[in-house]
Amino acid sequence: MSALDSLYQQVILDHAKARHGDGALPDADAEHFERNPTCGDEITVRLRLEPGTDRIAELAWQGDGCSISMASASVLTDMAVGRTVPELIALTDEFRTMMRSRGVGEPDEDVLEDLVAFHGVSKFVMRVKCGMLAWVAAEAAAREATTRA
Repeated sequence: MSALDSLYQQVILDHAKARHGDGALPDADAEHFERNPTCGDEITVRLRLEPGTDRIAELAWQGDGCSISMASASVLTDMAVGRTVPELIALTDEFRTMMRSRGVGEPDEDVLEDLVAFHGVSKFVMRVKCGMLAWVAAEAAAREATTRA
C-alpha cells in the first residue's frame, strides 16, 4: 500500500470513528432516508437552510452502516454546511463521477477535498453505493428544502 493510499484509508477510518454531524436536527427544513438493500446500510439526512436563502446552515444525519458509508456521511457534513444547494448538487455530481470511475484517473483534490480518500473505494463496485448513500440522501433533501422555501 502506498503512503497516499494509507493516508486516504486513515481519513476514512478517522471519520468513521469520530462521526461529524451524527445526530438529530430539530426543525429541519427537509429530510430524506436512503437504504442500501445490498448490505443494509441506512441513513436519514436532515438539513436546514439559512432563512430566505438556498445556503445550507446545518446538516445532520442518523444512520447505521459500514465504515465507508458512515465516513462519507461525516465528510458530507463538513463539506455541505455553508454551501448553496446548487453548489452541493454540483459537488455531489463530481463525487458521483469519481465513484463511478472504477479507480481510473486522478480526482481533482481542489474540488473534492477529503472526498478524494474515497477514490480507492470506486475500484470496488459493490462499495460505491456505500460511499454515495449519504450524498444521495442529502441531494434529495436539499432539492426538497428549496421547493419548500
